[in-house]
Amino acid sequence: MPDLLTWLKERAKDDLLLWADQLSAANRFKVSIREVEGTALKNGLLPARYQRNRNMLNLDDQLKLYNSKVAVIGCGGLGGYIIEELARLGVGTIVAVDPDVFEEHNMNRQLLATPDFLGIKKVAAAARRVDRVNPAVELLPVGLAFGLDNGTRILENCHVAVDALDSIAVRLELAEICQQLSIPLVHGAIAGWYGFLMTQFPGERTLQKFFAHNSQESGLEKHLGNPSFTPAVVASLEVAEVCKVLLNQGTPTRRRCLSIDLYDMEFVEIEC
Repeated sequence: MPDLLTWLKERAKDDLLLWADQLSAANRFKVSIREVEGTALKNGLLPARYQRNRNMLNLDDQLKLYNSKVAVIGCGGLGGYIIEELARLGVGTIVAVDPDVFEEHNMNRQLLATPDFLGIKKVAAAARRVDRVNPAVELLPVGLAFGLDNGTRILENCHVAVDALDSIAVRLELAEICQQLSIPLVHGAIAGWYGFLMTQFPGERTLQKFFAHNSQESGLEKHLGNPSFTPAVVASLEVAEVCKVLLNQGTPTRRRCLSIDLYDMEFVEIEC
């Protein structure tokens, strides 16, 4: 009887492995889809779901993403889109952190908010969504409020943390813990037509400087509203930053903040 790798190689089309064959392999060899995907990527086979990535990401890049662990702090407007895009990109492990349940006012903009998920924990909905979108991705749900008391444990062994919070105070706590653990932090925020993006590496304090004179508990979104499109735009920019950090490619928004104005369609860099 052939082993898993031999069986996969026999069925690959050139170097592409179809979803049907991944599923058959998991059933035949009594292993998870995640294990099938890992075996494929480590041995030069690309799951066909990622074939449109390959003109910008090579197979080694895809394997790096598979072996990466990213924490998403907040699973609402920004977080839902971030989790979705990370899963579709092929990031292997996602830690999703949020204490809340879905309410009706979330449904205008939050990707994971649907009528059948009202009253359901956001992290539980995220786990169900990722299982449907990409079963090779492991989502670890943490249904707790992030803070100084548990942040170190939550971010353990993560390669990048992603800020999808709506509290400036908690955002600054996240930045401090990332500093302590030497974890890069991708920050995003939204308010009405507007958004902000920055990436902070260990040893930098860009986020702390940016919010140094702002002690509000909540961000401007409480006053300017939250439409459907702003979180989708900013979340996508955050995922692009995560991808660059994980693969050590491109130019992240270090020591600067990208100010996003979708009303007048202006993107302005602010030095920090």
